[in-house]
Amino acid sequence: MPLVISAISLILVIGALVDIITRQDTQVKHMPKIVWVLLVVFLPLIGSVLWFSLGREYERSNGDRPRIPVQVSRRPRDTPGRPVATPTARVRSTEEQLADLEREIEFHEKQARIERLQRDVEERRKPD
Repeated sequence: MPLVISAISLILVIGALVDIITRQDTQVKHMPKIVWVLLVVFLPLIGSVLWFSLGREYERSNGDRPRIPVQVSRRPRDTPGRPVATPTARVRSTEEQLADLEREIEFHEKQARIERLQRDVEERRKPD
């Protein structure tokens, strides 16, 4: 009997580790993948059960619709202490975020240059 329990536990741990490693980061809930791997390695039975019950993103039966990200906001008319979940319109890609960041950096560099030029003009206008 102990051999059967050990074999089932080993199969469960190996299955959990393979499942964690082969999943995409977006399909892992609550903790990063490396934390789940360490949990399963150091606490085999408990970690495996927790992975299959809490950490894994199961596919929905209503098709392959992507999950809509939810943004939690607080509005003055809401009940105090109770945030309201509102779906965001669209998730921006990494390229779009980088382009926005580059535009922002460029804007601040131009502002700094304008301020330097204004200081130079003011220094030249001062009588010696």
